[in-house]
Formats: sequence, structure tokens, C-alpha cells
Amino acid sequence: MQIHLSDDGVPLYQQVVQQIRHRILSGQLSGGDEMPAIRTLAERLRVNPNTIARAYRELEQAGLVEKRRTRGTFVSASPTSMSAKGKREAIEPAIDQLLVLSQGLGVDAKELSQWILRRDEELQRKRGESS
Repeated sequence: MQIHLSDDGVPLYQQVVQQIRHRILSGQLSGGDEMPAIRTLAERLRVNPNTIARAYRELEQAGLVEKRRTRGTFVSASPTSMSAKGKREAIEPAIDQLLVLSQGLGVDAKELSQWILRRDEELQRKRGESS
């Protein structure tokens, strides 16, 4: 699993959480997939194992991964059954990036929301055509 850490001020554990969350929700990681061991991932990323343990705890609290005693940490069977808070926390970073970009381009929130709704309709149509 490739995880890229930067020194942009975002805590390392949050960077790990965001990247793993994205991989799970985008389908790159599937229910039942085994996560790297805490120590293994910490060594690979050259961070303290407590950083990875904290990231895994947060992912577990969000319902994205589950610990299995003596067997390790695995992607939850149904990560879409996340709590409302977990879903919001998963989406907010992308919303923040989109808002910063749109504000920089002079697009107001009302216009942006119309574009989002239009784009959602287009994607729904494409999914319907491919089924």
C-alpha cells in the first residue's frame, strides 16, 4: 500500500487516515482486505508505530476497518454502513478543497452546488447506461 506523507502541517496520522479512507471508499481496498501490520507500515513510512496505531483506531471508530484478535486489521465488510459523522468526516476534506478552488476561480457556492447536482445527474445516467 502506497501512502505519501508530506510536511504540509497536517498531522501524519491524519494523512494516513485520509489516504486509507479514500482507498476504501473508492473501492481500491475491498471488504475483507488485510491491512498492513502497524509495525510494518510504520517502518515503511518511517514513522512511530503509535502514529499508525492512532490512524487505525480512527479508521476503526469510523467503521472502515475492524481488528480481529491475533489476526490483524481488515477492511470492514460494508464500509458504506459508516455513521453519519464518519461519512461527513470522509467527505469534508474534498469539500474544503473544492471550495478553496472554486473561490479562487470566482465561483460562488450557489453556482458550485448547481454544477455538483448537474454532474451527479450525469454520473447517475452513465451508471444506468452501463448496467
